[in-house]
Amino acid sequence: MRVVIQRCKHAQVTVDNEIVGKIEAGLMVLVGVTHEDEEKDAKYLAEKVAGLRIFEDEDGKMNFSVQDVGGAILSVSQFTLYGDTRKGKRPNFMAAAKPDEANALYESFNRELLAKGLQVETGVFGAMMDVSLTNWGPVTLIIDSRS
Repeated sequence: MRVVIQRCKHAQVTVDNEIVGKIEAGLMVLVGVTHEDEEKDAKYLAEKVAGLRIFEDEDGKMNFSVQDVGGAILSVSQFTLYGDTRKGKRPNFMAAAKPDEANALYESFNRELLAKGLQVETGVFGAMMDVSLTNWGPVTLIIDSRS
């Protein structure tokens, strides 16, 4: 599994002009799933995301996690994180997991975050979504459960 994490001041996802998920300060997390991924990958990434110390303390150092600051998470499925652009001009998405496998692990990831007491908002799996956020910092990180 692969996630792109953006520390944000606020974020929201819209489907058909309707807001389906919205947070204030916290993390915008784009979640991609590949064929080899398992429950342990979802659990690992949820643990990593929840505990990642990327919020500043009173001295301006990144010492606090989203849990520490009472922030929320907006989690959005993103199969394009496994797009391969090495050949030609059109990405190949063969490395992305099939929808039912991907959705099961995406939901598992979200449940793991909820179990840690975090507020978790989501997009709609498989839908065409409009995502907006104000990246705070900017701070953007990529974490892959396999590396």
